[in-house]
Formats: sequence, structure tokens, C-alpha cells
Amino acid sequence: MIVRIAEKGVLRLSKEISPALIVLFFSILFSYFLDSSTPITGREVVLRALVRFIRFALPLCLPLYVLLPIFQFVVAQMREKLLQTEKKGEPGIHPIKHWVFRPLQGIGIGLLFETKLLAALQILTGVTAQPVLFFSRAQFQPGRLLIITGITVVISLFLSTLWTLDDMGIRYVNRKDQELKMIGKYVGTLMPVLFGFYGIFSLMADYPARQAFVFLFRIAIILYPPFAVFAVMHDRFLRSREEHFAERTPLRKGGIGWHP
Repeated sequence: MIVRIAEKGVLRLSKEISPALIVLFFSILFSYFLDSSTPITGREVVLRALVRFIRFALPLCLPLYVLLPIFQFVVAQMREKLLQTEKKGEPGIHPIKHWVFRPLQGIGIGLLFETKLLAALQILTGVTAQPVLFFSRAQFQPGRLLIITGITVVISLFLSTLWTLDDMGIRYVNRKDQELKMIGKYVGTLMPVLFGFYGIFSLMADYPARQAFVFLFRIAIILYPPFAVFAVMHDRFLRSREEHFAERTPLRKGGIGWHP
């Protein structure tokens, strides 16, 4: 019985993260057959791709266990401007939101950090640097690993807090016109587009258009699998602890007709 339950759980999780696994498989094939920018060949390509995936996925997912105190702090600071509405829709994975929209948020933020770091390195060294956050290096670099891990943790906590506010039906109240707004609406709609274009223009300023788009394509297929897994694991984490979050963060409940 326990084995059957475990098998069902694994099958369900595999189905929920299937787009991430497909893109991960494609990125391995791309690196194995088409990517000539690194001297890595053979089985080492597969191993490095899997290690890179884990290196991003773990710092994204593990901070979920410290999400509650951060979420409580945000709600406490904005309590007078927040309202909890009745949630709508069925719980579970929604393909557009969890497989497209939310991974794009992560990729957009990743591009922002990438271009900002490249600009800082160029100012410090006077030399145009190639993208350093996401591509493999022949030698292990502890400083680079710490930078990547720190940035990834920050992105994880930022996005997971916004997603939790939205998923729990918590809205920002505009007292002037009594309008309710999704706190993550701007992040979820405009940010991936703005940051994506910012990353494209920044890379095209330093590289030929073809090389810039190759960099962007590689970054996208590298970042999509861990961010898609992160979106699914956040949904699972919140569903398993939703009552606990609600108890620790009591807010006024109502709709557009609410008055303070």
C-alpha cells in the first residue's frame, strides 16, 4: 500500500514537472550536439547539465521552508493596505500559470541580474565579459558559485512571497477608488517582457545580434527547467500549509465594497 501511494505521488509529480523535464532533455541534446562554445564533450555534457539544473533548482526550492516568517513580515507591514478576498478556481497546477507565466518571471529576473552583473564587471575590468552566471566553466569557481546561489535565493524569496499573496487571494486596496489589485500583477504581466527586452538590448549592445540571441536562447533553456519545477513545488508547498499560513496572517476579508 505504501509503495503504491509513493508510486502515485512520483507519477503525479513527474506529470506536473513534465515540461521542465522535456526542456531539460532538449538542453542536454543542444549542448551535446550543437554547442561548440565549450570544450566539454561526451558524458560530461549530460553530467554538467544535470548538476547545473540541481544547482539552480535547490536554491530556488529550499528557501520555501523560510517563506512563512517573511510572508508574515510583509503582511504585517502592509496590513492596512491589504484585503483577503475569496479565492476562485480549482486548486492544483494550471498550465498557463505554472508552466509558462511563472517560469517567465524567473527568466526575466535572471536576465536582469545577468546584464547588471555584466555591466559591473565591464566597468571594473574594462573588458567586455561573456555571460557568466548560467554557462558552465571548465574549472570550478567557488566565488562564482556563491554569487549564483545568493542571487537565486533572493529571487526565490521575492517570487514565492508574491505568488503566495496572489494564491491566497490577498489583494492591495486602493482606498481612493476602492479598487482591488493583485500585488503580483505588474510582476506577472509586464516584468518578464520588460526584463526580457532589457536583456536582449543589453547583450546586443556588446555582441553581434546572432551571438546575442544564441546567448539568450541558451539562458532560456537553462533557466526554464528549474523555474518550472520551482513554480510547481511552490504550489505544492502552499497547498500543504495553506491553513497554517492563513492562521498566522489574519487579514480583513471582503470584496470591492469593503470600507476601512
